[in-house]
Formats: sequence, structure tokens, C-alpha cells
Amino acid sequence: MASDEVYRASTFAPVNIAVIKYWGKRDPKLNLPTNSSLSVTLSQDDLRTHTTASCSPSIPHDSLTLNGSDQDISGARTQACLHELRTQRQQLEDGDSTLPKLAAMKLKLVSENNFPTAAGLASSAAGFAALVRVIADLYAFPLTPTQLSRIARQGSGSACRSLMGGYVAWEKGVEADGSDSVAYEVAPAHHWPDMRALILVASAEKKDVSSTAGMQQTVASSALFEQRVKEVVPKRMRAMEKAIHERDFAAFAALTRKDSNNFHACCLDTDPPIFYMNDTSRCAVRICEAINANHEASAGKEGPVCTYTFDAGPNAVVYYLADNEEEVVGVFKSIVGDKTGWEGKRGQTVKRMNDAGALKGMEVAVEGLKKGVSRVILTGVGDGPRKTEEHLC
Repeated sequence: MASDEVYRASTFAPVNIAVIKYWGKRDPKLNLPTNSSLSVTLSQDDLRTHTTASCSPSIPHDSLTLNGSDQDISGARTQACLHELRTQRQQLEDGDSTLPKLAAMKLKLVSENNFPTAAGLASSAAGFAALVRVIADLYAFPLTPTQLSRIARQGSGSACRSLMGGYVAWEKGVEADGSDSVAYEVAPAHHWPDMRALILVASAEKKDVSSTAGMQQTVASSALFEQRVKEVVPKRMRAMEKAIHERDFAAFAALTRKDSNNFHACCLDTDPPIFYMNDTSRCAVRICEAINANHEASAGKEGPVCTYTFDAGPNAVVYYLADNEEEVVGVFKSIVGDKTGWEGKRGQTVKRMNDAGALKGMEVAVEGLKKGVSRVILTGVGDGPRKTEEHLC
């Protein structure tokens, strides 16, 4: 084997946005959650992490570069993933002496996000999913996405859900070693392909309270959180899976909205309180409510045409169905149509809906969105990680 021989693999990995939220850990070291969760995997055409992994005898040490900046990978989370992956590779090599000795080689990892990092857009989920998937490809593992999800979970809990497309659940599990805390597919993207999402980026700044720190504070101090874990989430998980299987948007919308509100209520009930939503976030909520109310009044139809959710950040994710794109997105475009993000084919074809009915009495919310939204992202449900020959190093 030549000393300069380089082995390389690259992948794209998607962002996922939870509709039943993961918050809190029963085992911080293994990243075991206090409750199960469920998410929608978003299209990689719009939001993705691109990662290349290479190894060679000539690479002197493990390294990771993210968006052009060197990262510290000495932390326990990253090291847990690398150790597990190398152990799996070593087992393959022990069973087949003809395989190249990759497990002992150092790794060079180069990663790029096409969306703001650490601003409430699930960057760690996509990042660790890409890291685990690309090293698994490099090492030629015969592991399923569910098996890999156990490894990715140790880096970032939500990352386990980004190893699959469509609608994905993460089972909290009960085993102390975390062996049953894995992700599974609820339904593939093609089961309900007309799900869409409009993301209103309210801030691209790094959060002042990280998700990890926020979880610890909430678990330790929130009285609401215990009820959420024991009663609220288990019922909603069952109901959400049913809504997805039946493609019942009204049920999906109600559960998504309520779970987001409950999650942020727990954050506010934390001591000291955690404020992930801001004034811009609340303006987005009011506009969603106005769109739904106007739909029922003007169309004479019951049930919402959009819903909202907020992760640990101020950015609004508005879910809707493709048939209602103009009614939902058109209203937002009439408010923030001058922001970045409408340049793509989908954004250009959406007409501005200057609907007096939908925006009546919403002057404060309208002005708040105009001032607070920096960009928009139009996307929809998508597939899981994709191999690519576009190498970053």
C-alpha cells in the first residue's frame, strides 16, 4: 500500500425539523432522551450538509473543517462517534485480512452547510448525520440507517433522525446502554410528498443558550416538563403517527402547533427562563393564525391550511400542503417579499396575496415580520443522505 494512497467518500445529509420535540436527557453521556420525538426530513435541494471524509497513512491527525473554519473535535460527543465507527471498521478488518487497514488511519473531515449554523436550523443534526453516514460509507459498513442512528445519536440526538428521509421517529428506549434508542421510518417522503415548509429566518446569530445547556436546565427545574414527558408526548407520538399514515393535515397541524407551544412553555418554566422565541417569532404565529381564520371565514371550510413550529431558536417553520401554497406563502410573500430566498423557481412562481381579510388587524405582526425576518427558505419533505462524487478535499 502506497503511503500517499487516499481513501475518500462524500455525502449530502438533510436537516430535519421535529413536530414532536426532543428535549431533555435521561443519560447525557450516551445522549439518551427523556422522551421520543418525530420529525419531517426536509429536502436536501434546499437545506443540507455536504461532508467529505478521507483517510490515508500520510494524514497526521484527525481534523474537521466546517465552512472553512477548523473545529475542535476533541469533545466527548465527536470522539464517541469516531470510536464507535473505528471499532466497527476494525471488526471488519479482523474478519477479512484483504481489507485495507483504514481503522488505524487518521481522518480528514471537511464539511459545508448551505444554511446558518447554530441558529436553530438543526445544523448539528445534519452535521453529525453527515459525519456518521460518510465515515460509514468510507469504511464500507453493511449497517442499516437504524443501526447507524444509534451511533449518530451519541453525537447529536436529533442527528439520528436525519439518517432517513420522509417522516422519522426517534424511540427514546428503555435500555441503560441505549441499544434501543434508535430512529425508525414512520413513512417515506413519497407517502405524503405534498408536505411543504416555509422557514422564516428570524436570526442567523448563534443562540445565547445552547440546546444542550437548555435541556439540562429544563430537566432540573421545570415542573411542566415532568407532565410533558410522562403524559403529553407519548399520546402525541401515537396521534402524530396516525395523522401521517392517514395524511390528515388538520390533525398534523394541531399536534405540531400544540407541541411547539408546550415545548416553549417548558423553556419559559425553566429557572432561569429560556427565551428561544422572540418578537419576530410571535409575529409569525399571529400571521399563521390569521391565515387559518381567514381560510375558514372566506372558504367556509373547517381546518387549518398551515401550522407552525419552533425548535430551539427564533426561526419559524410553517408547514402547509402544496395545494395551499399560494394561500399560505402568498400572504407571507406580500409581507417579506423583499427578503432573500424568493429567487428559486418555487419562490418566483408564488404570487403575492395582499389579502385584506387575512391581514386585517395584523398591522403590528406585519411590521414585526418586515423588520425581523432576514431571509426565507422554501422547501418540502425530502429523502435521506445521498452519496456524491463531489468531494470537498
